[in-house]
Amino acid sequence: MSGPLLPPGVSERDFQSALAEFAGIVGRDAVVSGSSAQEAYLDPFAPGDARTWRPSAVVMASDVEQIRAVLGVANRFRVPLWSVSTGRNFAYGGAAPRLSGSVVLDLQRMNRILDIDETLAFALVEPGVSYYDLHRALKERGARLWADPPAAGWGSVIGNTLERGYGTTAYGDHAAAQCGMEVVLANGDVVRTGMGAMSGSRDWQVFKAGFGPSYDAMFMQSNFGIVTKLGVWLMPEPEGYLLARYAFRRDDDLERVVDTLRPLKLDDTIQSSAVIESAVRWAAGVSTRKEWYDGPGAMPDAAIDAMAKKIGIGRWNLRYCLYGPKTLVQARRDRIHEHFSRIADAELFELPYRESAIEPVGGGDRSQVGIPGLAAFNLLNWRGGSGAHVDFSPVCAPRGSDAMKQYRMVRDRAARYGFDYYGGFTASQRHMHHAFAAIFDRDDAKAARAAGALIRALIEDAGAAGYGQYRTHLAYMDLAASQYGFNDHALMRLTDTIKQAIDPNGILSPGKQGIWPAHPKEPGR
Repeated sequence: MSGPLLPPGVSERDFQSALAEFAGIVGRDAVVSGSSAQEAYLDPFAPGDARTWRPSAVVMASDVEQIRAVLGVANRFRVPLWSVSTGRNFAYGGAAPRLSGSVVLDLQRMNRILDIDETLAFALVEPGVSYYDLHRALKERGARLWADPPAAGWGSVIGNTLERGYGTTAYGDHAAAQCGMEVVLANGDVVRTGMGAMSGSRDWQVFKAGFGPSYDAMFMQSNFGIVTKLGVWLMPEPEGYLLARYAFRRDDDLERVVDTLRPLKLDDTIQSSAVIESAVRWAAGVSTRKEWYDGPGAMPDAAIDAMAKKIGIGRWNLRYCLYGPKTLVQARRDRIHEHFSRIADAELFELPYRESAIEPVGGGDRSQVGIPGLAAFNLLNWRGGSGAHVDFSPVCAPRGSDAMKQYRMVRDRAARYGFDYYGGFTASQRHMHHAFAAIFDRDDAKAARAAGALIRALIEDAGAAGYGQYRTHLAYMDLAASQYGFNDHALMRLTDTIKQAIDPNGILSPGKQGIWPAHPKEPGR
């Protein structure tokens, strides 16, 4: 009979001693171990056996001093900690640790909004603050400011920002809208970045750099420290807005759509993130697959065309929002239409211009006016059963040729594994995020394994073609990191050097983003 799950290299005696000390720091009710911890923190969308990534225990800290004390215990007993803000990073692993047996350090009890500055348009938040929380706080105080929510508004502002998440307003690049961090290092030292390094700084959330080297980006998608406070710039509420979308009828229109869109993003005619969605991605939000096709393999083109016609969408659909005074919005709208109307059969759908105090209804995309929601989870109904998905997320240059190459590569590989192309592109000025979801029934072990194998194959395909991921599921972090191989993986060698210097005991989130400490390694690596 096997014993309890333990952190790698830690004896049961030492582990129990560590748990007792953790309980003395955070309280007995804030330490959970055994099967209760494992089941609650498993990856709900695992592309395979979710028990591959199990925590041995969970510790819920409530403040910085508790985190520092927990780190002291973890260092003495060499207990690896996997820190999460709220653990809702679904499709990328949720709250599950990369190294099985790690102790999850759950920070959702640190949920204070420490500051909202209406004059300079920023907020200062802790890890447990969700986009719903921040939106609600702005509304309650009547602040004419918008937070930019990602697809699922229940997630942490800090967590999403550190993963370089994306939204759809003019502040959609969440990493770019970050300013100032407080970070607890592995040795318990507390660092404030940028202007926050000054005692009593008056400019922490308004100037990123400070004096000397800048470190904020070092703590994004890394395991170099635990971010306990983060400044986020907020979008000033515009006078009004206009929501619009175009439907493009042919599959090969994508190339021209991207090339038409690029200059309109570069010169800021389109201020919001511009979202290009495939027909399947759109349809999954309003219907189920079996309404259109219930056969084996990927949906054939004829079924997709019939579905798109019935729903009233295109093979590709472009969504965006324009902000500002009505006359300025109208001028932007006319210029955009002048360009996209040159694409044969392009059809424009738009809602009337509204003052910002009036929330969109009906088909309007509420996230594009700063209102968080959970509509993204509608996709889970697409294949039926207990819906789940795992995502493939490469970066794409905003060139039509690159978009078509990535799309065809992903579509064709997905079809060979029996999956529909559920995907699209979110365009910034000089790059696009290409997001593809392999949707499956998580109660079907064969389907889960197939989804996992597909994502692995796509990462390898993309790497061979010169495209890298900007984020990925726990299962593929090493593989995604290995694609960045210039000069014998010089970037990862630099990262390893930093990791060893600031976390010599390797206790902070081992394996995150492919960053492993010298010891311990994942068993079998």
